[in-house]
Amino acid sequence: MHATDSLHPVSALFDPGEPAPRPLPVCDHYAGVEARMRKSLELQAELGPVFDVTLDGEDGAPVGGEVEHAHLIAELVASPANRHGRVGARVQAVDHPHFEDVVDLLVSRVGERLAYLMIPKPRGLADLQRAIDAIDGAARRHGLARAIPLHALVETHGALREVDALAAHPRIESLSFGLMDFVSAHRGAIPQSAMGAAGQFDHPLIVRAKLEIAAACHAHGKTPSHCVVTEFKDTRALEAAVSMARELLGYTRMWSIHPAQVRTIVEAFAPTVAEIDEAAEILLRAQAAQWAPVRHRDTLHDRASYRYFWHVLERAHRTDPHGLPQEIRRTFFGA
Repeated sequence: MHATDSLHPVSALFDPGEPAPRPLPVCDHYAGVEARMRKSLELQAELGPVFDVTLDGEDGAPVGGEVEHAHLIAELVASPANRHGRVGARVQAVDHPHFEDVVDLLVSRVGERLAYLMIPKPRGLADLQRAIDAIDGAARRHGLARAIPLHALVETHGALREVDALAAHPRIESLSFGLMDFVSAHRGAIPQSAMGAAGQFDHPLIVRAKLEIAAACHAHGKTPSHCVVTEFKDTRALEAAVSMARELLGYTRMWSIHPAQVRTIVEAFAPTVAEIDEAAEILLRAQAAQWAPVRHRDTLHDRASYRYFWHVLERAHRTDPHGLPQEIRRTFFGA
């Protein structure tokens, strides 16, 4: 709709060759136990597609029961409970004995409906490519026309070392940071406190990893997804973590591991009313000027700042589309 509309921000302000992330919901909620998976889908049906649900076939599956658990995941993805089409699944690591069985089952049964597949624990680009080859091979065997969007977890030394190559891969749309496994990979050299809500923003090795992931994602137009806060009842700690991840580290998406965290994450990523109003005023004035520089409250704005304000409105649309002014919804989002 926007490609030929010279007055729309996407067409007017961005180079067609510039990598741009596909807009994803700001929250990625994980659930692996059946009761919690069903509850998560109920919550998504209630709130709308402002968050994704990832049905966990890795940590959520009992040892030896991975394939049976994948059948349950497929059943839920195919069910009417997947009302918005924003349900993905995490599979096993590529060297797990049941990786290919689980992938084949999910692709054959619900490949058309999966929002994405999450690939855990790649040790670098070679592991990622091996997993992608298996997924795409299953798609070809079962006559699946679409390429299933793929996400990957950076939680090993090798993945962090090759994070730019992971982010550059054309089959990847998002990278997530796997805090717990990354800390464990240091064999006790990083203290347990670095797994907590506050400590994960203090330890230099953790902050370094987060920054490298975010920078690589933004360089290649992919979405960086921040790790968990395990203190799921501590709302203040979660709010602080979202603020740090978004404002200081450049993350545009974050994991939830408990239904109580979803609303907090979505609301914390949402722009304020004042930010939305300012962005709307500037962009409407700029559009009227055919994107030439304009003055707003004694400040000069041009195409560089217009791009920033467009991202503010885009984030507002992903977190609360009905909260945008009607003129903005109609003008920029066709609603």
